Amino acid sequence: MLNWALTFLVIAIIAAILGFGGIAGTAAGIAKIIFFIFVALLVISLVANAVRGKGPKV
Repeated sequence: MLNWALTFLVIAIIAAILGFGGIAGTAAGIAKIIFFIFVALLVISLVANAVRGKGPKV
C-alpha cells in the first residue's frame, strides 16, 4: 500500500512540474489518503501484536 502512495506522489510531482494543476492536486490527494490508511493499518497491526503478546520481528 505504501508503494501505491509513493506512486501517486510521483505522479503528482511530475504533473505539477508539467503544469497539470488538476491532475497534480488529485494525485496528491489520493497519495495523502492512501498514506494515512497505511499508517492507520500499521498502528492497528502493532497494537494487535502487542495485545497478543508478540513483539515486532526484527
